[in-house]
Amino acid sequence: MPALKPGVRAPDFSLPSTPDQKVALTEFRGQPVVLVFYPADWSPVCSDQLALYNELGAEFSEFGAQILGVSVDGVWCHNAFSKDRKLHIPLLADFEPKGAVARLYGVYSESIGEAERALFVIDAEGIIRWSYVSPMGINPGADGIFKALESLAKKEKAAGVLN
Repeated sequence: MPALKPGVRAPDFSLPSTPDQKVALTEFRGQPVVLVFYPADWSPVCSDQLALYNELGAEFSEFGAQILGVSVDGVWCHNAFSKDRKLHIPLLADFEPKGAVARLYGVYSESIGEAERALFVIDAEGIIRWSYVSPMGINPGADGIFKALESLAKKEKAAGVLN
C-alpha cells in the first residue's frame, strides 16, 4: 500500500508515549498535527531530523501545530533517546503489533521492519493535507512542513473571513 495522500482522513490511533500513558490522534482535533514517521531512535539521520524539529518548536507553536514522532522502537528506547537528546517532542511506540500504525499510513517497510521516513500534516478536522516520503538516508528538513502549515493557516483565515 502506498503512503496516504492529501485529502484522505487520517487513520486514528492510540500509541504508548510512556509505559503507562497512551496518546491518541483524536486528542489533537482542533489543531494541526505533524506526524513524523522515522526508522529508529539513535540512527544518525533520525537523530538529526528530530533534533531539528525540537529546535523549531516555537515556530511550530506559531501555527498551533503538534509534532508527534512515531517509530517501531519501544517506550523505554524512546525514553532513553528523548532524555539523551533533550527532546520535547512526544515519541510514540508503534511497537506491538509492530508497525501497525505505519502500515495504516502506508509507510511500513517490510524489508527492513521499520517505518519509512515520512511526514504527514493533518488539519484540525483530521484530514491529511500534505504528505511526503523521504529517502531513508536523507533528512527531509522542515521546509515542506512549514509550507503546508502556512497553506492551512491561509485557508483557515480565508474561511474565517467568509463566515
